[in-house]
Amino acid sequence: MDTVQHWIAGRHTAAGSTRTSPVYDPATGEQQAEVLLASRDDVGTAVAAAREAFTSWSQSSLSVRTKVLFAFRELVNARIDELAELISAEHGKVLADARGEVQRGLEVVEFACGIPQLLKGDYSDQVSNGIDVFSFREPLGVVAGITPFNFPAMVPMWMYPVAIACGNTFVLKPSERDPSASALVARLWAEAGLPEGVFNVVNGDKESVDALLDHPDVAAVSFVGSTPIARYIHERATATGKRVQALGGAKNHAVVLPDADPEFAANHLVSAAFGSAGERCMAISAAVVVGRDGDRLLDLVSKKAGEVRVGPGRDAGSEMGPVITAQARERIVGLIGTGEQQGARIAVDGRGLVVPGHENGFFVGPTVIDQVTTSMDVYREEIFGPVLSVVRSSDVDEAIALVNANPYGNGTAIFTSSGEAARRFQRGVTVGMIGINVPVPVPMAYYSFGGWKDSLFGDKHVHGPEGVAFYTRAKVVTSRWPHVEADDGRVQLAFPTSS
Repeated sequence: MDTVQHWIAGRHTAAGSTRTSPVYDPATGEQQAEVLLASRDDVGTAVAAAREAFTSWSQSSLSVRTKVLFAFRELVNARIDELAELISAEHGKVLADARGEVQRGLEVVEFACGIPQLLKGDYSDQVSNGIDVFSFREPLGVVAGITPFNFPAMVPMWMYPVAIACGNTFVLKPSERDPSASALVARLWAEAGLPEGVFNVVNGDKESVDALLDHPDVAAVSFVGSTPIARYIHERATATGKRVQALGGAKNHAVVLPDADPEFAANHLVSAAFGSAGERCMAISAAVVVGRDGDRLLDLVSKKAGEVRVGPGRDAGSEMGPVITAQARERIVGLIGTGEQQGARIAVDGRGLVVPGHENGFFVGPTVIDQVTTSMDVYREEIFGPVLSVVRSSDVDEAIALVNANPYGNGTAIFTSSGEAARRFQRGVTVGMIGINVPVPVPMAYYSFGGWKDSLFGDKHVHGPEGVAFYTRAKVVTSRWPHVEADDGRVQLAFPTSS
């Protein structure tokens, strides 16, 4: 059985690891590999390699950095299909979705290729007599990324291209459930000419996470995952003086107004709710139907949900794959049952779905639950599965209030043909990312990604301009080159002012 190793100082290594964790094929339920779980000492070795590499990499020219980034971009682009195969095999998502994930990650790499422009500072000439002021940004040092299973290629690419372009060195702790994409990416960085130790991968569980959070040589931590863990990451890392951006969970609402085109809205609701089996932090999990004529939309959504072709991710005919683990499947199925017990109506039931030839796979079919109220567990909890809850609302203001009452503030969308209603919605909701007739409003790489409220701990979003700001710190220089002959030689103890 294959063993996925760490990548430290430019090579695959077992380091001192002895513990392992199984890596499953979610479509069959069978173990296909194992991954080494790093100890504290293993993490220390990776951080030490990154710290040593920082000395030279932080002083490398912008031209050298961009040359490596452009080469890395070309290598990833040439290996999209290979990366997609690895993602599909270990995560379960269909190949088209996996390719799309890599492509969206590549957009961040392309953004980082423009780092010379992004790091340009300011200069003010003659702010006082013979004095100039200028500013620039410097890298932090060793930075870490702790990333989730649902996007094993894209989410790490939100972090390390920007961090490395800014002159930092990076230690990645990917999910132990689907680690192989990160192992391939590490080899591609080496092929691109990145010096040893600039990019490192330590696979692991809580022990390795805590080691990164506690290590004195780690200057900053980026995290994407559930809200309880995001809060834990933020509290523990900031307690040791680290800079932290920790993106948490979500309960994304899509509000559908009566003037929206029902066919258009239904197509996009189904796509956003059931793509990647609902295992997206930007998945629509609650549809807020406004007005009395919601049954027509519900019928359309239910019909289209029932037509989704569920099967192994690597089968060309599959539109939706399995969920990541048996435990995830049981939790999702349990929440569907709880919703029914609490009074909701199951319009489309994905429980008990069996895919012929893959009877032991971790499959849950698309599920639509109507008559959901905000007090139900199926509404309050982040299900992270192919479940769409339908909530009824009387008008757009009530819908806005419903969105704002939710503790999460990651993403939301509205379907309408009214510009006035859309503008009222976008200004009224307390949510970080908003779609107008766009159900999954993931911004382009040159904007930053992140939510509000319990969806973000820290003050900076990932990638884009805020990503550059997160991975650097400002330095301001006030300079004077006086003519010695013109200096009157007096000591002046008053606070200096411009003249």
